[in-house]
Amino acid sequence: MSAAELAQAYERRETTPVEATRAALAAIEERDAELNAFVLVDADGALRAAAESQARWEAGAQRGRADGIPTTVKDLERTRGWPTLRGSWLVADPGPWPEDSPSVAALREAGAVLLGKTTTPEFGWKGVTDSDRFGITRNPWDPALTPGGSSGGSAAAVAAGMGTWSIGTDGGGSVRVPASFTGTVGFKPTGGLVPMYPPGSNGLLSHRGPITLSVLDAAILLDVIARPDIRDWAALPVRDGSFVAGIEAGIAGLSIGYSPDLGYGRNDPEVEELVSAAVEVLAGLGARVSRIEPLFDDPIDAFQTMWCAGIARTLQAYPAGDLGRLDPLLLEYAERGRETTALAYLDAMAVCADLGLRMARFHESYDVLVTPTVPTVAFPAGQNGPSPAQSRVWASWTPYTYPFNMTRQPALSVPCGLTRSGLPVGLQVVGARHQDGRVLRVGRAYEKHSGWSPVTEAARTRATRRGQLS
Repeated sequence: MSAAELAQAYERRETTPVEATRAALAAIEERDAELNAFVLVDADGALRAAAESQARWEAGAQRGRADGIPTTVKDLERTRGWPTLRGSWLVADPGPWPEDSPSVAALREAGAVLLGKTTTPEFGWKGVTDSDRFGITRNPWDPALTPGGSSGGSAAAVAAGMGTWSIGTDGGGSVRVPASFTGTVGFKPTGGLVPMYPPGSNGLLSHRGPITLSVLDAAILLDVIARPDIRDWAALPVRDGSFVAGIEAGIAGLSIGYSPDLGYGRNDPEVEELVSAAVEVLAGLGARVSRIEPLFDDPIDAFQTMWCAGIARTLQAYPAGDLGRLDPLLLEYAERGRETTALAYLDAMAVCADLGLRMARFHESYDVLVTPTVPTVAFPAGQNGPSPAQSRVWASWTPYTYPFNMTRQPALSVPCGLTRSGLPVGLQVVGARHQDGRVLRVGRAYEKHSGWSPVTEAARTRATRRGQLS
């Protein structure tokens, strides 16, 4: 069940938080040895929290729709009582671990059941999920393939039923890429809407956001975690209303700009075919859809400058003698970052400002921009990219996600179907800054009327495979 469905079932006494938590733990027991999505599972703590939630539901004192929902957290988020190891041998702090990050604190207060922490590449540095410390995380749709990254453990857990939803981080696509590869929903909100603490190593590129089974669930989860926190100097102020309110209003009359490639990408044919079909669905729902001309040149050089500088800053906290334990390519990124001058970094920031202005002007004419989330589908696990040429610079194979970290706009990946080989494809919806509700509304309209659901398709795929095996 989705989180929204679980909350309804709790209210109707059709199931309980304890039953839902046991089901999630059973799925972890069954599937995680193969998928490797977790670095920590706290079954006893989860069942205690579920029992407390169940008592609240039985007393009519539940804390909202997140109360009792089995939840996972990416292992870049501080979580009280659990280590935050960041996928690296360099992190050797024995604890205690006394502090929750803002998102985890909000989830705990809302009564969510915390199951455990999910995998990330070292310090979340790349677009797939593997590390020397924790090994390779695999895709539930096909364990030979990657779930993407860097929130690949979170997306794999949600896709496999090992928890209902998760919190991921996104510095260049790290929520949306794994959502696209695993048939889940991933949302990067407007920068500052979800507080960042500790601050992301990549400065204003860094965001936190939901990975869920539905757009409605993403809105419910965003209502929980989108609140200011004094530990984040760039957090936005308290906002009125709910992201769920108005999400069912439909999209008739909205203006959508569609770009299959932003003018510089190159898509797998089936990705473009499925995204084009999804755009037709949006038009059929009453939106005014226009294919648009390129908006900007590929900003990958500026992004790489900022990304590598962020990695260098992260690694300077660790003894130089320990850095030999790191992924060699990560060390190359750090070396490039150390060579970056302040002037070069400010030049990259100027590119961000120009992109932001271009997109602000675009949104004077269009409510949202629609693109593929990623030009390709999941590729073999253990690789840094779909081809050797794209493996050294991970951003080269995800050209449609990182520009919107640079502009700090809300961007959603929603599943839009399966290729003929049975792999998910994502549709990206991008909105003007502070128009998160509109982005969610477009995604919700699509998922309700497209006739495609990641939950039902996953069940159908599993049933087909069981039949083939028998």
